[in-house]
Amino acid sequence: MKDNDIVKQTLADFESRVADRKCFDSQWQLNMNFYMGNQFCDVGYGGLVREIDKQYFWQEREVFNHIAPLIDIRLSKLSNIKPKMYIVPATNDESDIYTAKVGKKILNSVTSKMNITSKINQATKWSEICGTSFYKITWNSNLGQVVAIEENGNKIKTGDVEISVCSPFEIYPDSSTHENLEDCQSLIHAKAYSVEQIKQMFGIDVQGKDINVYSLDGSSSSLGGLGYFGMVTKLIETTKKNSAIVIEKYVKPNENYPNGQLIIVAGDKLVFNGDMPYINGIDGKREFPFVKQICNQEVGNFWGVSMISRLIPIQRAYNAVKNRKHEYLNRLTMGVLAVEDGSVDIDNLEEEGLAPGKILVYRQGSNSPSFLNGDSVPSDFEKEEEHLLQEFTTLCGTSEIGNMEHISAMSGVALELLIDENETRLKFTTDSMKTAVKTIAKHILRLYKQFATFPRLIKIVGDNGDLDVTYFKGSDITSDDVQFETDNETNDSLAQRRNMIFTLLDKGLLSDENGKISSSMKNKILENIGFGVWDSSVDLNELHSKNADVENTKLSNGIYVDVKEIDNHELHINQHIAFMLKNLYNSDFDKKIENLFLEHIRNHKKFKGV
Repeated sequence: MKDNDIVKQTLADFESRVADRKCFDSQWQLNMNFYMGNQFCDVGYGGLVREIDKQYFWQEREVFNHIAPLIDIRLSKLSNIKPKMYIVPATNDESDIYTAKVGKKILNSVTSKMNITSKINQATKWSEICGTSFYKITWNSNLGQVVAIEENGNKIKTGDVEISVCSPFEIYPDSSTHENLEDCQSLIHAKAYSVEQIKQMFGIDVQGKDINVYSLDGSSSSLGGLGYFGMVTKLIETTKKNSAIVIEKYVKPNENYPNGQLIIVAGDKLVFNGDMPYINGIDGKREFPFVKQICNQEVGNFWGVSMISRLIPIQRAYNAVKNRKHEYLNRLTMGVLAVEDGSVDIDNLEEEGLAPGKILVYRQGSNSPSFLNGDSVPSDFEKEEEHLLQEFTTLCGTSEIGNMEHISAMSGVALELLIDENETRLKFTTDSMKTAVKTIAKHILRLYKQFATFPRLIKIVGDNGDLDVTYFKGSDITSDDVQFETDNETNDSLAQRRNMIFTLLDKGLLSDENGKISSSMKNKILENIGFGVWDSSVDLNELHSKNADVENTKLSNGIYVDVKEIDNHELHINQHIAFMLKNLYNSDFDKKIENLFLEHIRNHKKFKGV
């Protein structure tokens, strides 16, 4: 196909997907408006979000936003999820075990360097409000260290992984009926950029125009009540001047395109048409460089469901009850005055009302003005208000555990069950988050394996301020089987972790056979209860263990190693014997290598006096 035909076909496909996703866009806009407090709106004809005007000037139109604090509670609970990962070695070989440790160090370094925690929180907020969010994991050749400078002054860098968060407004699947990202055959990522940004990104000039985008607006709204007006932030559709849409269309590998296909169109110009660049799938396959995270799954739907969508009817009913209640109170406090026609100056009475001390003059012979009798506020208002507040917490998946009035009479077992039930309601959302984090980690390792052809330096700072420096290259990554160290992080607060450790100490499970706590165990205990910096002494056993591993590597390569007086001989002997049993004697071994190990172990025993 010619370039113009590819551009036309891609733009036509994009317009078709925009039309298919219109109903979801409207729901996401409505969710965002309700979260921000603009709650007197609905989706009108054509899928546009419209405001609902007042019917009468005296009508109470205040917003009593319970959606925002409930979503904030969910976000605060979900922000506690910081899963720690480890890499399962490809085999039981010592080299694979070592590279698995290197892979874990790579993940820890990337997590710290790119501040992935903040990106997870950003994506979680999108998924909580709109139901779905995406991570884009790519390789940026403009990042990393400078390795060379060309004659024209351009710097050649090592490149590095780049992770960005994409809102659901930017992603267009080939069908919204696919439940998983893996089920899609093609995916479009579309985003508006200014013509200057496109020039910097691709080095081409495109014709700019006005692009419809969403932005926040704090203009006056029809909120308020009798005698006052209110303002609220709302989501509106605006135009972005002198801009163009960059469309990236990813097609999965098929018979026509064994390596997949990537088409990039900026405005009306073709920028790229070729293979999908990243080997980021299982068994060396090429997949979409995206990871999906959802709030709740809906059967047969690509897009997740936000809690806000379920809370909107409750929020509307609550606003209606509160506003009708206040209107009733206005009638009781201000009164409704009945006057005979022509007996008083109506204009003056409307403007000034019945101020205290006011002299009311009425026509002689007519009936004097009087207030209509009003009843007290019906109890139905209170009952409905309490019922709606209970529905909020029931649907949202949170509970009033912090209300001491309700939990003060509970037993410890009942309170523990209540906490477990409260966390279980977030199980589906937390599972989606953890699955997304695990998939991101696999993408990171696979990209480094593909592109890190030169040795790279990673630095990791521990909790005690110690610095761990490691060199690696892509070939050192032999496994991308990422697993979590713990199954549940939602309950892993500092206070709960301390209580668990203190319980283990009381039971004596952290002591050795002599009932004493080793220095290394003491450091781990202090670190896990939040006081690791109190004891920054060096763990000699750990250093000796690392030194013994280095000696194992040298001896297995036929290099003679002297025994030093400062060695912990017992620990070294155990490390060397374990290496021989696990690696040396599991295959056809060299007799010379065995003799080197045995001679080295004998020298350790001589120093030990055995």
